[in-house]
Amino acid sequence: MNTLELKSVAELQDLAFYIPDYQRGYRWTQRQVEDLLNDIFEFSQKDNAGIYCLQPLVVVPRSSDEQPLDKAHATKVNMQWEVVDGQQRLTTIRLILEVLGRFRFYDITYQTRRDSAEFLNGITTVEAAGEKAEEKAKNNIDFYHIYLAVTVICEWLKEKMDEKKKKLFQDILLNRVKFIWYETKEDPKEVFARLNIGKISLTNAELIKALLLNKSNFDSSDDDKIRLWQQEIAVEWDVIEYALQSNEFWLFLNAPGDERPTRIDYVFDMICRCDLLKCKDEKEPDATDNFRTFRYFYHYLAVQKQKEISLAQAVRTIWENVREIFHTLREWFDDMELYHYIGYLIYMGRNVDEIYKQWTGPDNKSGKFGFIEKYLKEEIKKTIPCKDIENTVYEVESAQNKGGSKTNCRPILLLHNLQTIINQNRILGANAKYKNGVFYKFPFHLYKSEGWDVEHIDSNTENGLNDIQSQREWLLNAYFGLQDKAYQTLRDQIQEFFKTRKGDEQSADSDKQTVRNEQFVELRRQIEDISDNNRLDQNEKNKIWNFTLLDSSTNRSYGNAIFPAKRRVIIGKDQGKRFSLPTIDENEEIVLGSAENGSSSFIPPCTRYVFLKYYNTASFDPNAWTKDDAETYKNNIKEILKDFLS
Repeated sequence: MNTLELKSVAELQDLAFYIPDYQRGYRWTQRQVEDLLNDIFEFSQKDNAGIYCLQPLVVVPRSSDEQPLDKAHATKVNMQWEVVDGQQRLTTIRLILEVLGRFRFYDITYQTRRDSAEFLNGITTVEAAGEKAEEKAKNNIDFYHIYLAVTVICEWLKEKMDEKKKKLFQDILLNRVKFIWYETKEDPKEVFARLNIGKISLTNAELIKALLLNKSNFDSSDDDKIRLWQQEIAVEWDVIEYALQSNEFWLFLNAPGDERPTRIDYVFDMICRCDLLKCKDEKEPDATDNFRTFRYFYHYLAVQKQKEISLAQAVRTIWENVREIFHTLREWFDDMELYHYIGYLIYMGRNVDEIYKQWTGPDNKSGKFGFIEKYLKEEIKKTIPCKDIENTVYEVESAQNKGGSKTNCRPILLLHNLQTIINQNRILGANAKYKNGVFYKFPFHLYKSEGWDVEHIDSNTENGLNDIQSQREWLLNAYFGLQDKAYQTLRDQIQEFFKTRKGDEQSADSDKQTVRNEQFVELRRQIEDISDNNRLDQNEKNKIWNFTLLDSSTNRSYGNAIFPAKRRVIIGKDQGKRFSLPTIDENEEIVLGSAENGSSSFIPPCTRYVFLKYYNTASFDPNAWTKDDAETYKNNIKEILKDFLS
């Protein structure tokens, strides 16, 4: 049913092509048109070259009853071919022929854009339907791209060729440039869907790989030597790609969502952006050009060829740059301090290219430690907007406190986690038996992948505890927190409250509810009086000592909960458990809740320490985040970050 053959452009003369409505209009960019012209021209310069093969032109013959009438003669036109794939190249070749003076070499008509055929047929004339082509192009996107293509072709021919060269170029175009002609009798829409749905374009890296491993680059008749060199690049290429496929490594350098089929592209993009080969094209780069990086390397090899420099040496230079960048990124990732400091700066929006330039620049003469002290730490200081954490109010901004939003806490809290980890690794590494191993790395891949909040430790909104469930939970947590013998009377009162108020939650009697609330308020007052002077007031709740980092799902899971409820959720998330509330058994005795398997989340170490009361070693009140707890937490932040808050 299908025919596959090569057809030269000359063999398309007088054929009629039909562009159906499921195809988009002509959309080739100026760069794509120029690329095709350059490729054909370069091919034409080769001695004894064979053919220049264009990508497939997939066509379906149209039945006789589908053929349009030639209005001038009321007869059927020549056999039409419905173009399923390849219309962009087909149109571009037609435009090149128009500029070369071969008018209407073959016909192209459109099912839904009939004016496009008229514009195409008159594009090389100064006037088109009484208006200049340029004026028409402003009002129609199809016309616009056709007009730009013709402009590029005219300028390119004028720059590259005299009349003699044009004649040779036209001869090559007609006779040695060939389409892969694929004729099918299948349903054209099904063929179109099969060809285009799920189609994956070649990446820059794949094109560069073909460029580098091209045998013609190597000026040697020793096939074994060439094969060895190609194999060496291919093996190292796979090693780099495999390493970058690790999300732990990839998200250290990138943000979630920055995905690409081949991640080694990242290295080639860095070489291009930083112009490490010192061969930046003088032309202004096209922002929409997806193959800018490939063109950079293509241009570099072309320049080396013009300078009569060995292409084998040029390829080695490229690959040495690839190796250097990858080994540098790997060193950053594997080093305890570089990983955390550079990872922090990247997260805060610093450019990897700039960090790399500083690392490899002439000013970095003192190695890793000088780079950390003279560059990284100084850059980190610039990311902290409010260094006076003792007096800054982060939640609100008033005439008295010019702090700003609580997002100003984020750099401090993240850096506190990172420096805490660095310090712990140093302490453990100083022990001879551990031999300076890295014991823990902050997982940027998890931190970046989840939605994170700067959240209050002790809720900023006063919880009135008006519902039965909140009252029950608060009292049960108080019961287990009042362990000292001096609090036995209060523990007995809590026990008695549950016994006497049993069944009230099922009752609709408003009087019983009122009595219950009054008794609860009195019990709560007595319990809070024990440490009333050790609670944070409303203004104090908006300072750094009452903030920590939490992923948004954990934050939403407890909302405006009391401290022990938040603590229970955090411990559960850290352990992959779901802890149920303490309950009253059938004998009216208070018993601890059970633990079931649940979802887990990464909990930053300092957040874990907050809810485990790690910072306050002098006292422990599991029922509240006290001022003593907050004070020791704040002092730890100041001590850990003293190099950055000065």
